[in-house]
Amino acid sequence: MTPLLVTPGEPSGIGPDLTLVLAGEPWDRPWAAVADPDLLARRAERLGLDIALEPWRPGRPAHSGCGRLAVLPVPLARRERPGHPDPANARYVLATLDAAVDACLAGAAAALVTGPVHKGVINEAGIPFTGHTEYLAERCGVERVVMMLATEGLRVALATTHLPLARVPAAITREGLAETLRILDADLRRRFGIDRPRILVCGLNPHAGEGGHLGHEEREVIEPVLETLRQEGLNLIGPLPADTLFTPTHLDGADAVLAMYHDQGLPVLKYKGFGNAINVTLGLPIVRTSVDHGTACPLAGSGRARPDSLRLALVTAAQMAARP
Repeated sequence: MTPLLVTPGEPSGIGPDLTLVLAGEPWDRPWAAVADPDLLARRAERLGLDIALEPWRPGRPAHSGCGRLAVLPVPLARRERPGHPDPANARYVLATLDAAVDACLAGAAAALVTGPVHKGVINEAGIPFTGHTEYLAERCGVERVVMMLATEGLRVALATTHLPLARVPAAITREGLAETLRILDADLRRRFGIDRPRILVCGLNPHAGEGGHLGHEEREVIEPVLETLRQEGLNLIGPLPADTLFTPTHLDGADAVLAMYHDQGLPVLKYKGFGNAINVTLGLPIVRTSVDHGTACPLAGSGRARPDSLRLALVTAAQMAARP
């Protein structure tokens, strides 16, 4: 069976810890880590974990779980110090992503599961980087993707991602919003098996613009797009005021929410399910899931980091990859 691939992310953070913890658990689906084996060996020793590291390359069986971990080797630039990110290893982090994406695009891997990266450290290395979502879109040659976080009972996708708040209104265009909603609808059908997704759409402004008195984006951009897409058969409700959308009255029976910007929808989702939520990139030619948390560098090597989100990301990636 084609394996899933896990990139542990920032080598001085908790990603390697979580990967090793999961390697100690039983797994039905084969998976492998894309990382420096020496890094994993040092971290396993520090954590007191007895994990046998086995070299892996695309095209071969990958045996991970119950104390074994298959590893596609990518060398660090400089030996890591847990809790102390080093810009010298920024290109290593991206090299693990590149190797994993190449394997997925070639059909040698079924999905990519990403651990947390430190965006600031990558930028300090002189590499423009705004996040996994944007990097993977460019790497896969896709013009537009959709970032969606999910926990039990709630999925929240974003019309814009890592933008300063002042730039959000101009970034919400009719063309862009329509394409985002089409991707969200299509991948809820294709990747999650939902026949006709019911999608709630947030307004941008307080009270969804209050009939134009608190902003014009709803009338001029969001409402016309929703009406056009409804005629295409999409099941869209909105635009709804974000302060009341996230209540049972609206959420019951909804398959996803589209928020207009990062901190409009994600605080609610993380309040509901932080540590038990995942990030999914929709619109890619590959399956990609990720954790809902950061690098937590102060916890690296402490044994106190919880693997719940990475475990859920791995399970969800396997489910998504199993769909035709």
